[in-house]
Amino acid sequence: MRFATIRTSKGLRLHVRGREGYVDLAEVSGNDALVSIDGLAAGGDAALDAARSASGETGQQFERSAFAASTPNPPRILCLGVNYADHAIEGGRAVPTWPESFVRGAGSVIGAYDDLVRPTLTDRFDFEAELAIVIGRGGRYVKAENALDAILGFSVMNDGSARDWQRAATQWTPGKNFEGTMPIGPEVVTVDEVDVTDLAISSVLNGETMQSARTSDMIVSVVKTIEYFSSFTTLRPGDVIATGTPGGVGFARTPPVWLTPGDLIEVTVEGIGTISNRVVAEEGAPSDWPWKPQVAPAASF
Repeated sequence: MRFATIRTSKGLRLHVRGREGYVDLAEVSGNDALVSIDGLAAGGDAALDAARSASGETGQQFERSAFAASTPNPPRILCLGVNYADHAIEGGRAVPTWPESFVRGAGSVIGAYDDLVRPTLTDRFDFEAELAIVIGRGGRYVKAENALDAILGFSVMNDGSARDWQRAATQWTPGKNFEGTMPIGPEVVTVDEVDVTDLAISSVLNGETMQSARTSDMIVSVVKTIEYFSSFTTLRPGDVIATGTPGGVGFARTPPVWLTPGDLIEVTVEGIGTISNRVVAEEGAPSDWPWKPQVAPAASF
């Protein structure tokens, strides 16, 4: 099944893809808990059965602007960094033998076709094509062989990164949490719909392919990612896990390629979908703000 969060006159509403369009899941099922992807994730098999029934109904088409983030307010966004060998090498790093991880906040999340906000306080705004995992049942100490049972589905995301803020200190959090920098969508595609072990993943900037890889190139696979994060935290319904980006990002290019207002950045994961975002300048930021990092040249990232 495929789920999208749609902006409606009643607010954000979870829809399942049905015949000829999308069906309002809470409305058709009569279960108000299914108004959100988090409610669906927490509802277990009964919720999925209701969604499966609703997917047989005739739905309606929506304009791109109606699509919110596929997971508009995830409880947590757990992220893997440097999870493709070519990305490690292009950044001058050794291929990691232990997962690099960090956390994003829900305030950075935007929709699949929304404007991508270039922060005023960065001179090095970069793109990262990623496969996102959306947790369903979740759990603690989930072994890789049982990992798919813990997952609701998958989505497409762009881990927009302020590289100067990311590299100004040893912790990545600031560079990964500017508001309006993480589009995700357009749908959450359930585990029975797609095999994510070997899918094409790409980013295209203004019509030029920048990243092109396959999910089979990941250092830590999807199922091992679940095993890793559940080692130290209980994965809960609605949590999102970002699985890292392949090589080809902007900082590693000669000269570096940074996102600027007017750019169009598109990220595709085969079988899951494409997000497409126009870069816009942040509005309302003070021009004389005292915090702006001074960092080494981009090649040292």
